Amino acid sequence: MLIETELTPNPATIKFLPGREVMGVGTRDFATPEEAEASPLADALFRLGDVTGVFFGGHFISVTIAPGSEWSDVKPDVLATLLEHFSANMPLFTPGSAAGISVPADEESFADAPEDAEIVEQIRDLIDTRVRPAVANDGGDIIYRGFDKGTVYLKMQGACSGCPSSTATLKNGIEQLLKHYVPEVTEVRAV
Repeated sequence: MLIETELTPNPATIKFLPGREVMGVGTRDFATPEEAEASPLADALFRLGDVTGVFFGGHFISVTIAPGSEWSDVKPDVLATLLEHFSANMPLFTPGSAAGISVPADEESFADAPEDAEIVEQIRDLIDTRVRPAVANDGGDIIYRGFDKGTVYLKMQGACSGCPSSTATLKNGIEQLLKHYVPEVTEVRAV
């Protein structure tokens, strides 16, 4: 089995491509070792010690390492862990656990006003069709969290979370795109 790697705009994150489906539907972000306990793979990656984030996409896994860690030291262990997991056809999530399908409560969501339903639909469509595929190419994801008085709230995940260029992507890319197609949008903020 060959696992390819791709650099991401975030120097602390590498995208690993196992050549097979990782998540059938959706994505899953693990930001702490406690969250990773729901997945044998994420748990094993966090146990390496230098890993501070794991993100499962459709056909990739993004792994983020701690400041001061070097990929030259960590990458062989990550590759070995991924190879062992996928070669043994191990489950992605702990059996008998709803962790693989549950949606964690997120206090960073905003209730959309009913009168903004058409605007919100346009924003969601643009994010799903134009933004998310591009962000996934960089090993991350972006989740819509709300629209309030012209401001769109988005959550960055995977390689995008903590990436030095994520602010530029948010302001120069996503904000400009949304403003162009949805004039009611005045600002985009990360939550």
